[in-house]
Amino acid sequence: MHRLRTCAARLRPLTVSQAAQTVGQQRPITVTSTGGKRTFQPIRCYTAPVASEPFLNGTSSNYVEEMYYAWLENPKSVHKVRRSGAPAGVEWLVQRFEEFLQKKWSAEKRFGLEGCESLIPALKTIIDKSSENGVENVIMGMPHRGRLNVLANVIRKELEQIFCQFDSKLEAADEGSGDVKYHLGMYHRRINRVTDRNITLSLVANPSHLEAVDPVVQGKTKAEQFYCGDTDGKRVMSILLHGDAAFAGQGIVYETFHLSDLPSYTTHGTVHVVVNNQIGFTTDPRMARSSPYPTDVARVVNAPIFHVNADDPEAVIYVCKVAAEWRATFHKDVVVDLVCYRRMGHNEMDEPMFTQPLMYKQIKKQKPVLQKYAEKLIAEGAVSRQEYEEEIAKYDKICEEAYARSKDEKILHIKHWLDSPWPGFFTLDGQPKSMSCPSTGLTEDNLNHIGQAASSVPVEDFTIHGGLSRILKGRAEMVKNRMVDWALGEYMAFGSLLKEGIHIRLSGQDVERGTFSHRHHVLHDQNVDKRTCIPMNHLSPDQAPYTVCNSSLSEYGVLGFELGFAMASPNALILWEAQFGDFQNTAQCIIDQFICAGQAKWVRQNGIVLLLPHGLEGMGPEHSSARPERFLQMCNDDPDVLPDLAVRQLYDCNWIVVNCSTPANYFHVLRRQILLPFRKPLIIFTPKSLLRHPEARSSFDEMLPGTHFQRLIPEAGVAAERPEAVKRLIFCTGKVYYELTKERKSRGLEDTVAISRIEQLSPFPFDQVKAETERFPNADLVWCQEEHKNQGYYDYVKPRIRTTTQKAKPVWYAGRDPAAAPATGNKNTHLIELRRFLDTAFHLDAFRDHFSL
Repeated sequence: MHRLRTCAARLRPLTVSQAAQTVGQQRPITVTSTGGKRTFQPIRCYTAPVASEPFLNGTSSNYVEEMYYAWLENPKSVHKVRRSGAPAGVEWLVQRFEEFLQKKWSAEKRFGLEGCESLIPALKTIIDKSSENGVENVIMGMPHRGRLNVLANVIRKELEQIFCQFDSKLEAADEGSGDVKYHLGMYHRRINRVTDRNITLSLVANPSHLEAVDPVVQGKTKAEQFYCGDTDGKRVMSILLHGDAAFAGQGIVYETFHLSDLPSYTTHGTVHVVVNNQIGFTTDPRMARSSPYPTDVARVVNAPIFHVNADDPEAVIYVCKVAAEWRATFHKDVVVDLVCYRRMGHNEMDEPMFTQPLMYKQIKKQKPVLQKYAEKLIAEGAVSRQEYEEEIAKYDKICEEAYARSKDEKILHIKHWLDSPWPGFFTLDGQPKSMSCPSTGLTEDNLNHIGQAASSVPVEDFTIHGGLSRILKGRAEMVKNRMVDWALGEYMAFGSLLKEGIHIRLSGQDVERGTFSHRHHVLHDQNVDKRTCIPMNHLSPDQAPYTVCNSSLSEYGVLGFELGFAMASPNALILWEAQFGDFQNTAQCIIDQFICAGQAKWVRQNGIVLLLPHGLEGMGPEHSSARPERFLQMCNDDPDVLPDLAVRQLYDCNWIVVNCSTPANYFHVLRRQILLPFRKPLIIFTPKSLLRHPEARSSFDEMLPGTHFQRLIPEAGVAAERPEAVKRLIFCTGKVYYELTKERKSRGLEDTVAISRIEQLSPFPFDQVKAETERFPNADLVWCQEEHKNQGYYDYVKPRIRTTTQKAKPVWYAGRDPAAAPATGNKNTHLIELRRFLDTAFHLDAFRDHFSL
């Protein structure tokens, strides 16, 4: 069957009536015996129409069947391409763009489109047809191959801006590292020449990690649909471009498809275009995939897949019109497989003959598609050779003039390549409108109002679970006593922002209830199936909407999606919560390539929040550590330099890392994320046992107007009364604080040992740590953590604490010994390790004979 399908181009076409007779019939394959050898006869055999593609079994099959049968009967009748005059505009001259780049910069990598030049008219056709159907905004994601051509000839980036990227002498005007030209994005609003309507085109910047941008594009598309009220995807759509090897090989492709029809994630259909080079770098398809086609992954959502010869421009245009119509009609994903080749190697410096000698001997004989198509039009009399050569000369002149203008460029502006501008949020030159943050506190009336919503059911005749009734009653009691626990502190932060008009979206596995059954933001009627209530959406008539949605069991895809959602607007709080913190490492690509370095590479701020449950509680190696050491290692603050003001620190950092020990501080850091005049990713290591810890409560007094997020919570007990008598100052962060205070009390050392909590780890609170060390001049300094020594925070905080003391004092370590695994799987061993590091922390002579650098 595979042979028949892959060789379908050699089979003779059927008429509509003949094809109809084959539907649903099992016809035997004709076999001839020749000297004992069995050979297939070249006759068309079907078990289902259109090469057994499974989408035809769905309710929308007639749409494709009719067009396919019409094409079989008379291909020219459905190829409505202009047949007189010059070729259809510049899109047919994209080969000249690649030739121009090769002529000017022959020694530069550009990942050209040679061999699949028909991609440009394909994209323009999809965009034009979609614009006809009412689409106003198209968000695109693609790999590096052909990116410069797409930027120039589809999105219409100024050619001189592209050409100047090749100039190695240009000075960078923007802070950060920047990125190579074939990774950059673009945002452009222009008139569509075919429909004479405005259309906005965005190409999302991406790293070299193939397909990683897919869920980011989908998230941004969903956000744009959400903000403009496009509930059916009729005004905003996405187009994703893929390579054949990556489409088949990268698991994120499946994860992204898997989101396509989920209520809180659907973008109502994406057009996927696969540039099928029939090779992946140096790897043949037979070594790169187990499926017959690179596009077979799309079958998981029954997407129609159109395989088309990329050297037949008219067939490409037709198929792309069909794909655009499919998406507009059914709002489902559709795939166009452009079967083409790659004329160069993986890049222009690469030699493909090393590994594919026969293939590239054939490719060298292959005429470029522009030459083929021009010869065809000239032979048919549709265009004269003079007209063709005039078009070529005209385009070459455009390129030469742009090249001359590019010589005037002296400075390289990465911000000119921004893919997601935020109009009005920054000043005209892209700077924050202020460098201060107002108080994040709330009035008592506001706290009480939100607390009442958090402890009640706003819908009549709604039966909740008995256990949940007790939880809501407990919340009401806390509000009455002017107290909050962790879940209620989060509720206060969310509710207040919603009342201020800030949209909040919380996504991840089991976030509606919360992994640890603490949140309960979605109530379920115990008597009526699928009847739910979200009290947070009943706070105020003019509030912003609250979206809380359990995700599919995916981290890579869903985190990428939420990152894309957060790109669309700075005036929304977008949070992704891991079921357990250690699960974030399956989304490491999004964290490393987009969240950590996104602003440095692409001048693109993002305020996404990651909630990562973390804490060693005897539950084994998994579910214990969110790997804070990895996040801290990627922070860009200098351990040896005392920085300027705290807000300036926040502005200069690449992300913010916190481990809050109180509900009030958690409340403040969430509100600060929106009240800051700029956006940074926020990494929060959230607790597990503290969710119900009796001491992990905060008073309303810590959340009233005038209060702020505390970067460091200083010692405020007995030790603070006589600081000169304190012999040891322990710095810590997070849950271990409660274990330390309990142990200190049991040992009667409350006047001798001070304990300070560093709540914001990065950017590091140098000023407050310095003040704390100076407050206790006779104390030795200890960093205590529950994590193993080669993990956790120690390697990050030690040099920074020493900088605050001008290296006058060592910073001793109290914690678990180095280990490969994050935690032990034996409960008894866990308790022994805990006892051991607590003994070290409070043994005042433990480091007497030690030497430290």
